[in-house]
Amino acid sequence: MKSKYARAAAAVVLCVGVGMALPGCRDSGAHQAAAAQSASSSTASNEYVAPDASGIVTATVKLTAIPNYVELPAQIQADPTRVVHVFPPAGGRITEMKVRPWQHVEKGQTLAILQSSDLARAVADYHKAQIDNQVKQKELQRAEYLYAHSAIAQKDLQQAQGDAETAQLEVQAARSQVQVFGMDPDHAGEQLRVTAPQSGIVLDIGAAQGEYSNALAAAQPLCTIADLSTVWAVGDIYEKDLSVVRTGEPAQVTLDAYPEQTWNGRVSAISDAVDPATRTLHLRVVLENQGTRLKPAMFGSIRLLRSTSEGIVAPSTAVIREGNTAYIFVAESNGRYVRRSVVLGRTLGNSLEITSGIQPGDAIVTQGALLLRDAAENQ
Repeated sequence: MKSKYARAAAAVVLCVGVGMALPGCRDSGAHQAAAAQSASSSTASNEYVAPDASGIVTATVKLTAIPNYVELPAQIQADPTRVVHVFPPAGGRITEMKVRPWQHVEKGQTLAILQSSDLARAVADYHKAQIDNQVKQKELQRAEYLYAHSAIAQKDLQQAQGDAETAQLEVQAARSQVQVFGMDPDHAGEQLRVTAPQSGIVLDIGAAQGEYSNALAAAQPLCTIADLSTVWAVGDIYEKDLSVVRTGEPAQVTLDAYPEQTWNGRVSAISDAVDPATRTLHLRVVLENQGTRLKPAMFGSIRLLRSTSEGIVAPSTAVIREGNTAYIFVAESNGRYVRRSVVLGRTLGNSLEITSGIQPGDAIVTQGALLLRDAAENQ
C-alpha cells in the first residue's frame, strides 16, 4: 500500500512540475519568436530595393592615407625687396602728378613733373663749367705755342696744363650732378621729370599737384611702387608646432577671396625670434602672382603637412545628414541597399573621413544616395 501511495504522489508532483514548466517554455518560445520578428523587421526597415538603378553609382571602400595638416592664419604681403619708395632727387614745386594709386607703371615712365630751382642751378653750373673749360683749353693751346717759341717759361706751361685739366673735371662733375637728377645735361631746364625706377603697381601717392617737395628730406615719398609678380604669404606658427616645420617643405595657401583655389609653394624662411605677446613665429611662403590676383593685406591660411594616417574616406555625396546623425547606403546583392549610420571625422576637400560604420571592402553608394533615401521614405 505504501508503495502505491508513493508512486501516486510522485506522479502528482511530476504532473505539477510539467504543468509549471510548460507555461515557461511557451513564454520563452514566444519571446524568441518576437525577438526574431523584431530583428527581421529591423533589418527589413534598413534594407531597400532601388526602383530604378539608373543614377546610382557605387564604389568599393579601401584604406587610404589621410593627411593631418597644421593650419596657420596668414596674410599676403608685398616682397619688401621689390617695393620702392620714390623721392624726387631735387626739391621743387609739383606741377603735375602723372600717376594714380593702383595704376600699373613701366620702368622709366614719368611719375611727376616738378619746377625745380635745384635742377636749374645744376644746369647753370654745368654750362658755366663748359664755358670755363673752353677758355682754359684755348689758354693751354696759346701757352703751348708760346713755350714752343721760348716766349714763356716751363712753369707757365705747366700752370696752363693744370688749369685745363681742372676745367675738364669741373665739367664732368657738373654733368654728373644733372644726371643724378635723372635729366639729360645737354637738354635739361628747370622742369624735373621723376621717372619710375622699376615696373610695378603704384601702392599709394604721397603728394599732390601744387605741393612743394623738399627732395630726400620730404616726410613722405611722391609714391610707392611695388613689383607684385611674386608676393609673400606670411603666417604665424605656434612654438609647439615648430618641430613639424622645416624650411623648404611644401605648403598650401588658401585665401578668403578665392576659397576654391589653392596656391602651392614652399616654406622659404622661419623667423628666429618668438613674439612674446602671441608666442608665435613668423613663417614665409613665396608665391608666384600671375595676373596680380594676390593683393597685399589679403587674409587666408597656410596649410602644412604634420603627418599621415590610414583611414576610410568617402565622397561627401555619399553621406546623408539628418540633424546630428549621418548615414550612407551600402550595396548588397540583388539590387538591395542597406542604410548604415556612420561617424564622421575630418573634412578633406570634397571628401569626408569615416571613423566607424563601414569597413574596407564595402560597396557604398557614392552618387544617387538621395534617390535611395526618397525610396526608403516611400516604403
